[in-house]
Amino acid sequence: MRRTARLRALAARARWFWREATGEAAYDRYVEHARRQAPGVAVLSRREFERRRTDAREADPREGFRCC
Repeated sequence: MRRTARLRALAARARWFWREATGEAAYDRYVEHARRQAPGVAVLSRREFERRRTDAREADPREGFRCC
């Protein structure tokens, strides 16, 4: 039983790390923040959130020119 619990904990940490490294958790954080700050306002869809996030990243002059 103890081994199973350790494996589950390891899997949970690996999942957390993977979501943070790939940016997958950013949308979840956005939704939580948006609902806490403005409960009555609709949140962006996942697609719209990612589009705005990408546009903001590409518009940032610190990112440099990226052709692809």
